[in-house]
This record gives sequence, C-alpha cells and structure tokens, in this order.
Amino acid sequence: MSAQTSTAGGVGSGLGFDPIARAREQWVEQGWQPAADGMAAITSLMRAHQIVLARVEATLKPLGVTFARYEVLMLLWFSRRGSLPMKVIGSRLQVHPTSVTNAVDRLEDAGLVTRSTHPEDRRAMLVALTPAGRDLAQRATTALNTEVFEQPDLGAEDVRSLVDVLTRLRRGAGDF
Repeated sequence: MSAQTSTAGGVGSGLGFDPIARAREQWVEQGWQPAADGMAAITSLMRAHQIVLARVEATLKPLGVTFARYEVLMLLWFSRRGSLPMKVIGSRLQVHPTSVTNAVDRLEDAGLVTRSTHPEDRRAMLVALTPAGRDLAQRATTALNTEVFEQPDLGAEDVRSLVDVLTRLRRGAGDF
C-alpha cells in the first residue's frame, strides 16, 4: 500500500512532504526542542492508528462487522465455552461497559451472539457465540489475516521492533 492510497480517507494528500516532520521543525523553531521528538512520535502514532484502522474497517465492512464487534466475537471464540460474562468482556477488551453493551446489542440483533442471565450469578449477563457468530468470526479472521495482518507494510524485523516499543509504552502506562 503506497502513501498515496493508505490514508484514512482512502486517497493520499499528495503533499510531497511529511507534515509531521514539518511540524517537528516548527516545534524546534518555536523553541520547543525538548518536546519536538515526543510530539512527532505521538502524532505519528495517532496518524498510523488512523491508517491501520481504515485498512481494518475496509476489510471488515463487506462482512457487516466493525473492529470493535469483531474483537468481541474473537474474545468469545477463544473462550473455553464460547461465552463470557459482559463484565469480563469489558475488562479483557479494556473498554467502558457502555461500549460492550453497544457492541453486544448489535451482535445480538444480527444473530451472532446470545445474551442470557449467568447461571451462577443472576446479576451478571452471559454472552455466547452463536454458530453464525463463529462462522463470521472465522471469515473475518481469514480476511484480516490475508489483507491486513500478513501485510502490515513493514518488514518482519520492523514489526517485531514496533511490537516491542508499543509493549513498553503500554506496560509503562499500566495497561497490563
């Protein structure tokens, strides 16, 4: 994927220069040298997130599922029983309970999961993967593996380095 086709909007800006590198230069010109590299790193990370999310969403869109809903399906797929309490889903995905409820509502409406009272804790809701949900999770994973994960537009060594750097960032933030 080239820089001209990989932006979140689907079409490159055609600027002919890196706007983040230019912003870094402007930071330095303003006397903000100590913050310039950090600004460039954070802004680059945020832009990379937009680019990658656009690729993921474009791959999942024909299947009628968003990445947030795909994550719920896969969490259920990997669970021992194919079901988990709503609270556990939110905790493992590290999202607000409202986000889990929204995703589960949409998945339930599509017949991809069912929701029921937990058999051992009436206060908890249990979400279970349906056969249709399992099928969609498989198709979505195949598409993502082929179109995105196996082709991250980085070499293998860069991928490993990126994962290491981001893991350190996440660990330092208390993510795990």
